[in-house]
Amino acid sequence: MAHIKLNNEQLPGIVGLLNYRPETARPLLDLAETLLRGPSTLTSGEREIIAASVSYWNQCHFCHTSHAAAAAAHLQSGINLIDDIKAGLPNTPVSDKLRVLLHIAHQVQRNGKNVTADDIAAAREEGATDAEIHDTVLIAAAFCMFNRYVDGLGTWAPEPNEAYLEMGERMAHVGYGKY
Repeated sequence: MAHIKLNNEQLPGIVGLLNYRPETARPLLDLAETLLRGPSTLTSGEREIIAASVSYWNQCHFCHTSHAAAAAAHLQSGINLIDDIKAGLPNTPVSDKLRVLLHIAHQVQRNGKNVTADDIAAAREEGATDAEIHDTVLIAAAFCMFNRYVDGLGTWAPEPNEAYLEMGERMAHVGYGKY
């Protein structure tokens, strides 16, 4: 049960919170839509992997699993991607560029000041553009906020990965405009 009385206690994670405060939901959903599905040289699948990874590092089960399911839907990779993200993607072929961007995202998740000039240089050496570095940092920072919002209000989340597949498909193919 959430720490506050929500309009619909059956809605998990951020979904219940968005339903509770529609006036704050709109800008949050617009931000997620822009960061994860808007124009970018990073694919939506790659950006969802960044969001899911940050959420896992923040121990936010709902956000990790829902965004990992969205990444799986984008990449058509199946449910195993959810657990592979937790393990650092040992079984999922991703570019070296994405791996260095994930390192930057992890630094942001720990503390934004942990990102170093060497981290940025390594990303550039792997072909990351300034826009991709910018978006990685912003996705990581935004998901730290989303994770703290979801967990700080004690929302509930289904445990099994399978419970997130339909949500992941909807996020990947319909987007964040309607919840």
